[in-house]
Parts: sequence; C-alpha cells; structure tokens
Amino acid sequence: MSRIRGCVFDAYGTLLDFSSAVTSQAAALGSGAPAFLALWRAKQLEYTWLRTLMGRHADFAQVVADALDYACAATGTDGPGLRQALFRGFERLAPYPDARTTLQRLRALGLRSVVLSNGTPAMLDATFGTNGLAPLLDTVLSVEAVGRYKPAPAVYQLATEALGAAPDELLFVSANAWDIAGAGSAGLVTAWINRSGAPAERLPEPPSYELTALSEVPDIVTAE
Repeated sequence: MSRIRGCVFDAYGTLLDFSSAVTSQAAALGSGAPAFLALWRAKQLEYTWLRTLMGRHADFAQVVADALDYACAATGTDGPGLRQALFRGFERLAPYPDARTTLQRLRALGLRSVVLSNGTPAMLDATFGTNGLAPLLDTVLSVEAVGRYKPAPAVYQLATEALGAAPDELLFVSANAWDIAGAGSAGLVTAWINRSGAPAERLPEPPSYELTALSEVPDIVTAE
C-alpha cells in the first residue's frame, strides 16, 4: 500500500450529522421523528441511484426536496412552514462533535483533506461556510462536475484529479458502507465509520479499515 497523501471525506452522515436536520422540528414530528428521518434519507439515496441509472440527473437540492415531499406524504406530516423548516435544516447540518478535531489533527500531520459529496456546490458552500469546517478543508468537490451520483466511478476520480494522487494514496472516509464499496472499487483506500455497529454490506470491496468514530482516522494515517 502506498503512503497516504490525503484524506477524502463524504459529507452527509460522515462529517455532517443528518439527524440535525430535524432537531428544530422535533416537537412537530413527535415520536415519529426517527422514522421520518430514516425514510427521508432512504429516499434521497434511492433517487440518486435511480436517476444515475436512468440517465435523468437532477441536482441534489432537487433530490432532497423530492425525497422530503415523499416522506411528508407517506407519513402524513404536515403543518404551517414545516416542510420549509425541514429543508432549511438540511441546508445547515451540524458537524459531528469530532469532525473539527479530526480535520485539525490531519492538517497538523501535513495531510490535505477534501470533501467529495453528492451535494451541490451551493449547498456545500452554505453548510461548510457556516459550520466552521471550511478553513480546515483544502477543497470541496461536488458530483455536479460529472452529472452522476456516487457510487459511479467517475465521481471518485474527481478526488484523485483534484489532489494529483494515485487512488491508493488517498484515504476515503465515509459512514455509508455502499459509498465505501464504491470508493474501494475505484481503487481508494477506505475507512468505514461504523458508528452504529451495523453488519458488513454484501458488496465487492470491503473497507480497508472499520472504525467507530472520525477521531480514529488520524491514527490510520500515522500508522501507515
């Protein structure tokens, strides 16, 4: 294995806590909040995969909105301004508590850190511009550059081109196991942040490393 020269992070669910999208509306959603959140997220992913397979790309802002409409209709969720508030919450997701210190440690080690995300440039700029992580990132890459969603191989190539590195010189970090499989298939070294202790996916290219928190990522790099 080549020496790791840079780290590539997924955004949603990895650096950014998706559950924070519903925090401000927890009272309105009540006990159904976790199920609503899970359905909204599942539909986001489903629509990205289906649109890529059909060759009918729409940007992630549209996908998030469509998935939100489905989740609201499926669960009977309604209320004055609730949909708008939920969408705004997604645009301002909070980072996980260990995201900042992880990026700081990587920078101290002299490593570049980039984000590679399904999000649109505008969505990502808004989120990282307000949560304080932007100064710790070398660049933020969006799938809009290729018009396809993860796990299309061309998406991961964006990272190797941006960093001028071979795939096996980059550590790809994601809490989404399917994303890990995609990055592994593209030749990147992978670290799966398995916070919930989920079973391994039955897909090609298992993770190179399985971790429980972002804070463990710098330990991989220093061990190389």
